[in-house]
Amino acid sequence: MGIVTSVMGIFGFGLGITIGLVIGYYLFIYFQPTNVENPTVPSLDEKDSKALKMLIQELPVWIKYPDHDRVDWLNKFIETMWPYLDKAICKTVKTIVQPIIAEQIPKYKIDSVQFEVLSLGSLPPVLTGMKVYTTAEKELIMEPSLKWAGNPNVLVAIKAFGLRATVQAVDLQVFACPRVTLKPLVPNFPCFAKILVSLMEKPHVDFGLKLLGADVMSIPGLYRFVQDLIKDQVANMYLWPKALEVQIMDPAKAAKRPVGILQVKVVRALKLKKKDFLGASDPYVKLKLSEDKLPSKKTTVKHKNLNPEWNEEFHVVVKDPESQVLEIVVYDWEQVGTHDKMGMNVVPIKDLLPDESKVLTLDLRKNMDPGDVQNEKLRGQLVVEAIYKPFKGSEIPLDTENSDEVQKAPDGTPAGGGLLVIIIHEGQSIEGKNHTNPSARLLFRGEVKKTKTVKKNRDPRWDEEFQFMLEEPPTNDRIHVEVVSTSSRMSLYPKETLGYVDIYLSDVIKNKRINERYHLIDSKNGMIQIEMQWRTSS
Repeated sequence: MGIVTSVMGIFGFGLGITIGLVIGYYLFIYFQPTNVENPTVPSLDEKDSKALKMLIQELPVWIKYPDHDRVDWLNKFIETMWPYLDKAICKTVKTIVQPIIAEQIPKYKIDSVQFEVLSLGSLPPVLTGMKVYTTAEKELIMEPSLKWAGNPNVLVAIKAFGLRATVQAVDLQVFACPRVTLKPLVPNFPCFAKILVSLMEKPHVDFGLKLLGADVMSIPGLYRFVQDLIKDQVANMYLWPKALEVQIMDPAKAAKRPVGILQVKVVRALKLKKKDFLGASDPYVKLKLSEDKLPSKKTTVKHKNLNPEWNEEFHVVVKDPESQVLEIVVYDWEQVGTHDKMGMNVVPIKDLLPDESKVLTLDLRKNMDPGDVQNEKLRGQLVVEAIYKPFKGSEIPLDTENSDEVQKAPDGTPAGGGLLVIIIHEGQSIEGKNHTNPSARLLFRGEVKKTKTVKKNRDPRWDEEFQFMLEEPPTNDRIHVEVVSTSSRMSLYPKETLGYVDIYLSDVIKNKRINERYHLIDSKNGMIQIEMQWRTSS
């Protein structure tokens, strides 16, 4: 009887608990307490100054700073791509970090360190605004404002001395203002050679850390210590002007740095065909490396001579010996009109053995088209001597095009003098009244240099370099740069000045390098970008 009573008691207790839970759930769902009120949200004018200051900190930067832009479209892109970015980033992190861990753990007598779980969570970072800088250098600078209150899960298992422990990082918060610089910009995909990341201020970093499942951050004083330590360490490594550099392309390939010098001696020409009906021709030779922006090298003119002898030497800088060729063209000089082309040929740099002189007798051709029957005609020969001298590792010049450092002047520079380098990069908002076919004309100490003409373009890009070997610094000199437009057809206005600028060189001598945009005088909105370098041998 006692057993039956006990069983019935247990059954009644279980039945009562079940019925009570069902009734309680029903009452909780369908009956609201009478003392619950909707919260009132006060308007901004009812808040005190302290509350307003706290709210201002939460405003996105595009509201606080007018030079920052909204990037909602980018946030939408990141949100859509985040599940895939999460897996790709985690896979990359494992690929990079695991070999480093495997190399370091023997020093600390640890058996293994493995990622058991690695996920960035389902909540993507948010960009609250972005500022983009425009500079005269070949670079792109962006300053995004980043906020990430994510739910990542990083679980690491550590085995040592026969024991196993787990460390887990959760609930990560990162608020940072990085500066991302893409430089140098190059004409090869992805169009930049490296990424530089700097922090403009100390970041806010907060996260939870569990050791063997226990929350370590709940230990008094440890949370604040760890947070301050992370801020200081990250700031010491990446706070501007320090930066994290990520190389995207091979530096030498991206920037096409000089890798050697080609010495060419134009010896003589043989049996040239005259171009003038009366008398002999007046030949001279022009030399130029393919893919080189520098002006061609020229020999002197030998008047009335079909077998001229020059014995003149030239030096040209080689950047890609596998693809570059030396283009040699013989012209007949004319006092009036265009100079007639007498013949040409090319010398591939890859056909020259390093540091070995080679004498070449080149048959002159009309062009380099192997299918052109005109090349079968005899046009004479040209004798040249060439030697390619590749730089040694310690002799390779720095990439001065994309840094503030300046190359030294070449050998043979006069003592106390130097090499003045003028690079005319581009024009902006240049417009003529009758036509816009701009070219830039450079005048220095009576010597005139001219860029190529860019037809029908208000924003021409020239990127042409001009050099002047000087015996003393041009401290009191100036350069005159004029932009002109030439009509491509017969017109009442065959030539038109689009603006000019005079630049004194004292600042160039002092600073060694200046790269600026200048407003063109006598132009409404026109500008021109000019880079100037003063290279000395010391």
